[in-house]
Amino acid sequence: MISVQSLRVEFGARVLFNDLSFSVQPRERIAFAGHNGAGKSTLMKCIAGIQPPSGGQISAPKGTRTGYLPQEGIHVRGRSLWQETESAFGETLALREKIDRLSHELTKLDPRSSPYAEMLEEIGGFELQLDATDPARMKPRIESVLKGLGFKEKDFTRDCSEFSGGWQMRIAMAKLFLQEPEVLLLDEPTNHLDIGTQIWVEQYLVNYPGAILLISHDRGLLDTLCTRTIAFSHGRAEEYAGNFSYFERESVLRRDIQRKQFEAQQREISEIQRFIDRFRASANKATLVQSRIKMLAKIERIPEPERDDAVMNFKFPPPPNSGHMVAKLDGVAKSYGPLNVFSGFDFEINKGEKIAIVGPNGAGKSTFCRLITAQEQPDAGTHTFGHKVACSFFSQNHADELDPTQTVLETVEAAASRESAPHARNLLGCFLFRGDDVFKKVGVLSGGERSRVALVCMLLRPANFLILDEPTNHLDMQSQDVLQRALTDYPGSVLIVSHNRSFLDDLVDKTLEFRPGEQPRLFAGNITYYLEKSAEETQGPRTSSPAASSASRTAPAAPISRKDQRRQEAAAREMRNKLLKPLENELETLEGKIAELEAAQVTLTAALSSEEVAADPDKLRETSNAVSRITTALETSYSRWGTLSDEIEKTKLKLGIDS
Repeated sequence: MISVQSLRVEFGARVLFNDLSFSVQPRERIAFAGHNGAGKSTLMKCIAGIQPPSGGQISAPKGTRTGYLPQEGIHVRGRSLWQETESAFGETLALREKIDRLSHELTKLDPRSSPYAEMLEEIGGFELQLDATDPARMKPRIESVLKGLGFKEKDFTRDCSEFSGGWQMRIAMAKLFLQEPEVLLLDEPTNHLDIGTQIWVEQYLVNYPGAILLISHDRGLLDTLCTRTIAFSHGRAEEYAGNFSYFERESVLRRDIQRKQFEAQQREISEIQRFIDRFRASANKATLVQSRIKMLAKIERIPEPERDDAVMNFKFPPPPNSGHMVAKLDGVAKSYGPLNVFSGFDFEINKGEKIAIVGPNGAGKSTFCRLITAQEQPDAGTHTFGHKVACSFFSQNHADELDPTQTVLETVEAAASRESAPHARNLLGCFLFRGDDVFKKVGVLSGGERSRVALVCMLLRPANFLILDEPTNHLDMQSQDVLQRALTDYPGSVLIVSHNRSFLDDLVDKTLEFRPGEQPRLFAGNITYYLEKSAEETQGPRTSSPAASSASRTAPAAPISRKDQRRQEAAAREMRNKLLKPLENELETLEGKIAELEAAQVTLTAALSSEEVAADPDKLRETSNAVSRITTALETSYSRWGTLSDEIEKTKLKLGIDS
């Protein structure tokens, strides 16, 4: 569908990637992985035709439509929400306009004239084209997508300019989904979505009929959706036949193999060079020396493995000790004009608790954060801080309060305590400010970079009560992991406003849900627990439908004869053997094959480090090739294992068999 051949992109002396080639097949789901600035968004812009590459080419069959959703920068005004999303059906609307215009002109012609007959035939042709686009589905499709993305019916007539930047991105996403291009390019599509909308988008993309290229820092979305990963690092790109978690595991294995191959080859080169240096002046060894020089020249050098980006385990400054009760709201009410946010709301957070705050935009999460930190006073009720509570609050607008004339390092060091100041430089490295980046003026940074500086400033202040408002929005996976580990070990109390499920799940022990017009609710579990409970409330118990329950109360089931029961059991066994057994047999065989390949991989990898193999160039080359073949076979086997597992689960569900 799309072919990328020998692509090169460079900015001055910096090469983002070189000689990059890959293809995109119909319905493929490909993740672009790598740290911020590695070239993921640039490649997506090249494929979308927005930015020309420095070299190589990108080709696609004639008529292939590509839809691109950037991270930010979309602003629509002068049209209602409905008009803007309806424009996704441009061809259908154009056909309707042509038919209406020609039908109006037709009334002015003599029905017995030849122009009348010709125009009637032309209208008939356009109507056939219109029928092929199925315009009857247009309105319900628009409604379904808009509601799935969190819009209400009352929003349909609002001008697009009334919506904030995050909602503008949802409008753009709605148009793309309705257009259904053959290739969908999505750059951080879930950044501005609440958890409920994220789940809807995830399910929509799973069933999307076209191919998808995805950039995201949401590990859950990448693992659920993608079956192939292209990773960018240090000017190179590598392909992995699996989702993001597979890429993380396999990349470590590949680097380990490459390191061992490189070290073995370096030992071989050193031995040859030592022989040459030792006997270069010896006349009777001249032939052997020349042979070794030629051998050295023919060796295809294995590149030195790039060092992993340094990862440090950041620890918060020891927080001051506090009382058991950290902060409390009693009977709190808050309104903005006619909008009532809270009424009679009670809440208490205690020492050591870590609570996620979730809910759609505009439901009151930010208002709650300002109230719980005493930055804003309630209209009624009381706010109380506990004994010796030291509060530290990170919000997106804190980035706008930084001094633009200071450097990044000066800003962070000024905010740090005496104990944490020595760690400022290392912590900046964790959050993507490395090398000379720390000497940039804050005024030249992007919005995302300023947010990261503000986050680092907050982390370096000693506090026993942290409130974090969307802390992961501008962090890559590595930085997210650093922050998650630090918060997990943090002994103080934490409130986190976030929609990043994988970040929150292992961190929080309670979830506070906000919904417009409803009282906030506290769930005694993490995000997975909260989603399960919410689903139960929405769908009810999955054991039976209401109709079935009603029927069971009014009419008991007729008894089944033993003969009929045996017949049903035999039919069920036959169906199981026909549909499920072959898949289970293949899976069992495949697991045995994977075990053999993994054992062989371990043996051969160990052999690469042995002196016997390292001293023999032929054996080294042969062993390296064998490791490469086994790695490729394992990738294929892992991919097939995942597909088979999914097929087995779906078949069991179809047959009504518990997993």
